[in-house]
Amino acid sequence: MARHIASSDGLEIVDNETEHRYEAWLDGKEAGIIEYFAEDGWLVIDHTEVDPAFEGRGIGSRLAKSALDDIRARSLQVNLQCPFVTSYVKRHPEYTDLVVGRAGPQG
Repeated sequence: MARHIASSDGLEIVDNETEHRYEAWLDGKEAGIIEYFAEDGWLVIDHTEVDPAFEGRGIGSRLAKSALDDIRARSLQVNLQCPFVTSYVKRHPEYTDLVVGRAGPQG
């Protein structure tokens, strides 16, 4: 099941809950993903990837922003295991209140 999160300029962001990932779709093609898994009261973000054909368009940043906005709207917190989203939060400190320090399972 995919839940619509945001859209602008032809880019649609959905939460594909079945696959445990946020997806960015541009012109009907999957442009990027953020993978996560659920813990008790938070999500662990462990991987972000943008298809090389779509790099350089800000898709990763828009995907990170949409995912973090959705996490906030759901009154959850996030554990960041992904270097890309960690870097995004460092550049956008308005999201630091969402971050929890406990590391999730590794694997």
